[in-house]
Amino acid sequence: MPHVEKGMAVGLFGGSFNPPHAGHALVAETALRRLRLDQLWWMVTPGNPLKDRRALAPLSERIALSRECSKDPRIKVTAFEAAHKIRYTADTIELVLARNPGVNFVWLMGADSLRDFHRWERWRKVARSVPIAVFDRPGATLSFLSSKMAKVFDYARIDEDDAPLLARLSPPAWTFVHGPRSSLSSTQLREMI
Repeated sequence: MPHVEKGMAVGLFGGSFNPPHAGHALVAETALRRLRLDQLWWMVTPGNPLKDRRALAPLSERIALSRECSKDPRIKVTAFEAAHKIRYTADTIELVLARNPGVNFVWLMGADSLRDFHRWERWRKVARSVPIAVFDRPGATLSFLSSKMAKVFDYARIDEDDAPLLARLSPPAWTFVHGPRSSLSSTQLREMI
């Protein structure tokens, strides 16, 4: 786990990153700027339980490629979930919070992930554990309106203009961040290869 200090605002950006690409880097850079984060953990997961693992590149390769994508020194590429044999986001967040008291974490996700968020293991616990920032993705802009998470936690949504406060709010709290979007997709890149 990367080193952090109490009081810092840290984004948790998890994914398979199979492969990582400029669209992921764009979300990370937008999050740093719009949420005023001190640090961002680019967490390369051992594998997504909701995705087919047969097409998954080796973890070491995805880590190396992620490091190439992330140029900002505040972005820390890590794969600590594999070392702790963690499979679910809820368990990742539980471990991160237990090991880093006094740090203000916020979960980062694309709008395309929000569409299926209710399928995540203990998704309500995730939403009640850390604030969430959802980033606009091509073709998924309106998914935040119809997603189960958005409906269940509608009362906890804050205005996008207040995004810099998000990491320091008590969960549940979430916002939708509009901004520059990339049409790149890991699925499309794998198909091209």
